[in-house]
Amino acid sequence: MAKKKRKIPQRKCVVTNEMKPKQELIRIVRNKEGEVFVDPSGKKNGRGAYVTNDSAVIEQAEKTGILSRQLNAEIGPSIYEELKQFVTGHTNEG
Repeated sequence: MAKKKRKIPQRKCVVTNEMKPKQELIRIVRNKEGEVFVDPSGKKNGRGAYVTNDSAVIEQAEKTGILSRQLNAEIGPSIYEELKQFVTGHTNEG
């Protein structure tokens, strides 16, 4: 019997509006307390928005303020900084 191919979850980048595999996107979450943070695991509770794992896309998101609109929350420069570090592969976490 042929092995069943697993369906790859697709998500839409809020900046480019492209559907991409979830692994190629970074999730940003706003929780009930209104805190916004980067969610590399993609499993935290809250309102999530996805951006493509690409520094140009993240800079565009920062310029247009699309994440603030999508998550209906204030997005501080530290979030964009964390996203840029995530793209380059340098994360602050352990």
